[in-house]
Amino acid sequence: MSANEKILKALKTAETSLENSIAALNKKDESAFADSVWHAADELEYALFLFSLTFQDEGSKTKLKPNPELKKMDTHSLLAEAQNLLNAAERYMSNKKQQSSYKDAYVARHYVLRVQEDLAKKRREAFKKK
Repeated sequence: MSANEKILKALKTAETSLENSIAALNKKDESAFADSVWHAADELEYALFLFSLTFQDEGSKTKLKPNPELKKMDTHSLLAEAQNLLNAAERYMSNKKQQSSYKDAYVARHYVLRVQEDLAKKRREAFKKK
């Protein structure tokens, strides 16, 4: 399996995990929600790692590190935006536009990490109340 195929598979798996996390959130299943978000973040990290190896092999001097400003968004909006970005990243990969795919995957990771941070914060607050 080529690096591009592995990246595309990781992006698709991340998107599926996001779909599962949205379903779990709607069902108010916090454990399944946390697991699905974690799996999405894991697959995104793997895809970005593969991108970095690909760019390193190509000798790309481009240091594309978009740094999105995350507005105050609710969890549903963060997940939906990450899912939209992953859809775009998959399309770019299918069209062999790796730089654009990387950019969208990188920004999607920021959204997913924000969800994880919010989830950890809620858990800490609940633990403090006990």
